[in-house]
Amino acid sequence: MINSSNTNAIGVFDSGMGGLSVLREIHQLLPSENLIYIADSKHAPYGDRSAQHVQHRCQQIANFLLKKKIKTLVVACNTATAEAVDLLRKQLTIPVVGLEPAIKSGVKMSKTGVIGVLATQRTIESKRLTSLVIRHAPHTKVLAQPCPGLMEKVEANHLDCYDTRQLIKQYTVPLLEQHVDTIILGCTHYPFLNNTIQTIVGRDIKLIETGKPVARQLQRILHQWQLLNSSVSLGHIDFYNSSYLPQHKQTMQQLWDKEIEIKPFLI
Repeated sequence: MINSSNTNAIGVFDSGMGGLSVLREIHQLLPSENLIYIADSKHAPYGDRSAQHVQHRCQQIANFLLKKKIKTLVVACNTATAEAVDLLRKQLTIPVVGLEPAIKSGVKMSKTGVIGVLATQRTIESKRLTSLVIRHAPHTKVLAQPCPGLMEKVEANHLDCYDTRQLIKQYTVPLLEQHVDTIILGCTHYPFLNNTIQTIVGRDIKLIETGKPVARQLQRILHQWQLLNSSVSLGHIDFYNSSYLPQHKQTMQQLWDKEIEIKPFLI
């Protein structure tokens, strides 16, 4: 049991705005919880940065959130999880929830025994993904497809333009040719492309997001640590972004699909 109030906020962050897909699932499952979301769009994508840079940014963001007296930290970014979640867990005294591609769920859902993973190059090359495949998919063919440029399309709010559709076709056609029946969206940005991807790959292909499993894991941890907010009122959400660019604020509004105040994250 840690010395923290149950009404304290949960901190959630991502290298950009993709983590809003995770925040959305958390808010739906745990509507009473107060949340703080940080989009580090100024430093996105983390996949193009060194491991040391990613770890340093994660520590800076965590320190900022700790000053806000958060009770739990959610790393809503695959790259940040791969590079920094173990370090954060060693350094922090609060629970830290990470993110990883839903290999286990994909294996369960697949009937052909062939699943695809769409993710950033850094996630594809990570030891964490390799470990997940070894543990959960020893008898399943896992096709890992790096998707350079796709995350940037979401950050620019180009969710269904011609260039985005061409990128998706480029990355999914090789998977379809090898008879995948399940595709894991291994980046928090990709759920915002769900409709576009589904239209391109067809309705017979199952798409798996990671937001719901993360929200359920967070709920279990809050219950375990006796940190669930028992209030019946709707929780408050604070939004931050490290980018000064007006288009990033506009995209954040559109992705959340509500009028929100976005505060500057100046660190």
